[in-house]
Amino acid sequence: MTRSTLALVGLACASLTLQSAEYDVVVYGGTSAGVIAAVQAKRMGKSVVLVSPEKHLGGLSSGGLGFTDTGNKAVIGGLSREFYHRVWQHYQKPEAWRWQKREEYGNKGQGTPAIDGAQRTMWIFEPHVAEQIFEDFVRESHIPVDRNEWLDRTNGVMNHASRITSIRTLSGKTYTGEMFIDATYEGDLMAAAGVDYHVGREAQSVYGEKWNGVQTGVLHHRHYFGILPKISPYVAPGDPTNGVLPRISTNSPGEYGHGDKKVQAYCYRMCLTDHPENRLPFPKPGGYDAGQYELLLRIFAAGWREGLE
Repeated sequence: MTRSTLALVGLACASLTLQSAEYDVVVYGGTSAGVIAAVQAKRMGKSVVLVSPEKHLGGLSSGGLGFTDTGNKAVIGGLSREFYHRVWQHYQKPEAWRWQKREEYGNKGQGTPAIDGAQRTMWIFEPHVAEQIFEDFVRESHIPVDRNEWLDRTNGVMNHASRITSIRTLSGKTYTGEMFIDATYEGDLMAAAGVDYHVGREAQSVYGEKWNGVQTGVLHHRHYFGILPKISPYVAPGDPTNGVLPRISTNSPGEYGHGDKKVQAYCYRMCLTDHPENRLPFPKPGGYDAGQYELLLRIFAAGWREGLE
């Protein structure tokens, strides 16, 4: 076989790897919803692939948001409840309690005990525990997961008669399916497919929803009420002549009930430790400006400690 023939064979093999793979269900997004949707589809006898822009599975649930807002946990069933049961199973193991004795654990959750022995569920967990459960889900169900695969948002969605027929990622991989599920937080697949969307809050009048639109004067989190009015937003506390602190806007928040084009504020959730031997040090970032966090410092000074003790 000549060198040129080998080259042609190599090109043919490379092109085959980029050819369309066909599935009953193509799930785009490695979030907790994406994993659960893929597993459910597989348990229903469908062929499924999980196309994940992310390296780590689980989204917020494995990225630090491990203090679950349960509300009425009786309505949480199916694979979601199985997830929390598996969390409970993990923390039944003595080796799971490396840095704290189980009997010293406060067991306080949001709306329910953190460890609900009667229901065999646990609602608060470490990120790595959640990620491992999601990995176990896809491994046990033999679901292929293609990671670091980002949708080509410009030309990567093929439609026919208002239905998605295939998608292509930036690496050139194509996925053909009977059904597509957009399980991303951003909704990129739906947007690229031509689905209507709105950025911001719709006005109350659009759908007749009381809690839609601008919510000036509404205090959903009333436990802040006793502290926040004491916090001055000005650079010099109490003196408006020097302007406001970073991240504070002097613009009007808008009229109650009206719509806007603003997106929700965000924060980072993470697990920290008071055990020196369990710490991974992180250096001060370049360009760090403590003034950007002056408002937070003032809230601490006012006595707020929720979530920090």
